[in-house]
Amino acid sequence: MSENICITTLDGTFSAYVARPNVQPAPAIVVLHEVFGVNSDMRATCQELADRGYIAICPDLFWRQEPGLDLSHWTDAEWKKGLELYNAYNLETGVSDIEDTITAARNIDGASGKVGVMGFCLGGLLTFLTSAQGNADGAVAYYPGSAENHLEEAAAVSIPLMVHLGEEDEFISKDAQQKIKNSFATNSEVTIYSYPGCSHAFARHTGVHYDAPAARIANDRTWAFFDQELR
Repeated sequence: MSENICITTLDGTFSAYVARPNVQPAPAIVVLHEVFGVNSDMRATCQELADRGYIAICPDLFWRQEPGLDLSHWTDAEWKKGLELYNAYNLETGVSDIEDTITAARNIDGASGKVGVMGFCLGGLLTFLTSAQGNADGAVAYYPGSAENHLEEAAAVSIPLMVHLGEEDEFISKDAQQKIKNSFATNSEVTIYSYPGCSHAFARHTGVHYDAPAARIANDRTWAFFDQELR
């Protein structure tokens, strides 16, 4: 079952895609999209979570800039559009929108009250920043772009956080990956996994760098993590 709901903020309302499991009440997971909006890949991710017994909620992070964005073909034009939105995106406002989504997720019909957050690229960065606010029950960040520029937030992370990094990520250099690892080295709440030979977006279902074996390992780790933290 899937639907769209509205999330209310002080600035207005925005849409979120929801996929529901057959059995409720259930924990909720807020899914944060890449620069391509709430597209077919994010809807597939939500359905995978619903199949595993979670209410998956994917908010429209670009609602202030271009609501309803759905880029799914990875053309040069779509990349340009997504990067333009990414470069103009206000991270502080974005985290506020996610906090409002988490509140809605705790109270949505059929919810158990437990809420996790997971995100990819831009969504991965926002997952990290949101985890520093501590108002979710667990978080998973896939290849969080530009996280190395926000590591002053690392000390504030007090909830369980898992991070997936592709070792050959063209947007997160090896030096940046090491800085991320070093920042969390003494934080027992944070687990970081590296995937040899993998590029950015190695877990995007239809992406050009999709690596099925690595994605399966990462996703299995993610699902086990949420089963532990949200059940």
